[in-house]
Amino acid sequence: MTQPNNKTDLQEKTDVGTFIAQATTTDKWQVLPYSAPILPMHAALLRTGKIFFFCGSGNDPARLNTPYDSVVWDVTKGTFSRQAPPLDDNNQPIDLFCAGHSFRSEGLLMVAGGTLRYDPFCGSPSALMFDPITEKWVKKPSMNNGRWYPTVLTLGSGRIFALSGPDKDGKLNRQPEIYSVTFPNGWNAFPATSSIAEYANLFLLSNGNIFYSGAQMGGNNGVAPRILTVPGTFTQTMTEKVVTGLQNPDFGNQATSVLLPPAQDQKVMIIGGGNNTTATNRVNTVDLKATNPTYVAAKSLNYARMHLSAVLLPDRTVFVCNGSKMSEDTKQSMLPAEIYNPATNTWTVVAKQNVPRVYHSVALLLPDGRVATAGGNPARTVNELRLEIYSPAYMSRSRPIIQSAAQTLSYGLQFTIQTPQAGNIKWVSLIRPMATTHSCDTEQRLVDLPINSRNATSLNVTVTNNRNIAPPGWYMLFISDNNGTPSVATWTRLF
Repeated sequence: MTQPNNKTDLQEKTDVGTFIAQATTTDKWQVLPYSAPILPMHAALLRTGKIFFFCGSGNDPARLNTPYDSVVWDVTKGTFSRQAPPLDDNNQPIDLFCAGHSFRSEGLLMVAGGTLRYDPFCGSPSALMFDPITEKWVKKPSMNNGRWYPTVLTLGSGRIFALSGPDKDGKLNRQPEIYSVTFPNGWNAFPATSSIAEYANLFLLSNGNIFYSGAQMGGNNGVAPRILTVPGTFTQTMTEKVVTGLQNPDFGNQATSVLLPPAQDQKVMIIGGGNNTTATNRVNTVDLKATNPTYVAAKSLNYARMHLSAVLLPDRTVFVCNGSKMSEDTKQSMLPAEIYNPATNTWTVVAKQNVPRVYHSVALLLPDGRVATAGGNPARTVNELRLEIYSPAYMSRSRPIIQSAAQTLSYGLQFTIQTPQAGNIKWVSLIRPMATTHSCDTEQRLVDLPINSRNATSLNVTVTNNRNIAPPGWYMLFISDNNGTPSVATWTRLF
């Protein structure tokens, strides 16, 4: 089934009482003829091009002591493979419901935290990695304390940073910690920070600092957006510099944030969100290269929404879908998707989703430039398993082709890309694959590779020499022509 974009579908009143103009007619949504075998609450694009789903006990306390499924979805073949559940030292299943995750440099997905108990929720200290090649779980040393709803972020060193989330006793874990293979116990913790909220949206900045955008799950605990400076030793406390100017700061619940493309610009956008009763269409941006960064208003969403998903597209726009005007209410779902163009500060309403997706829904960029959407859990044990894929308008155009490119890259490297469209290429980009849950993704970023020279059949480009701009790991390499039309990606490893 497909849902084409047309005028009748899109002439709906927005929250501000205006009508939406007709968008392009060549984009579309497709509900797949099969469904996910588990609730796709946690989702990551693996370097194999497959998507990894897991959900632990899946918001069902009756499953707390039962084995938990994870699956790898081969999008091309339309098949799923199941994995044996990870077990603790007592051979009991480890519940990764509401963990955090980011990618290690070799492509393994670090998954930290999870659920020890329900109502009130207490966090697990567990840490595991998922290997995309063997498609198996690998157990790692546990964190110093538990974390439920934590944020996990890969640093420029390749180490893994973990922050926030209720601990083993249900109290907010205010001690950040870092994982490294060189640490005797795996994890080392810092002294406590401010009470930074659960699933805080975090971004690694070009100087190695960490930015909390003001988007999170639940309330913000009275903590404003801020920049955290990681100290040189674990005995020192992180310094915190408040970033001012965020409009409606108490509407950060289930908002989302992105590092606008390209990553070199160091601009973060916060989009949507809500409070306990209603969503906002607020959009703010902040230039983090400024001496004293301050949020400023950007063009608002056409549709207020919370628990939304935002995906960086290879044409350097931001695609937004999922979410509703109230938390976990499919009757108020915002089905029309929207695309933001940073160059013009405009939102364009595009084709409508067929499947309403609210809490515990996800969206991910695929290597061919499409977006896969999945999940939705409007109430306990009510699971949305249908899968839907969005094809942007560029999918119907003639697209440039990467004939060959380096499969491994190093910082500061100049390398050659073979393409018959070399004379018409505007951008070369590295896009880091997504690893997302709860409207939070610390992984995705688009890194510009400046074009140094070209001839009729090849481009010479340069990789950034800043590991904080492009943390080590696997990336999708895209080229885009002068119309913004991207190629299909090839995979490359940066280290």
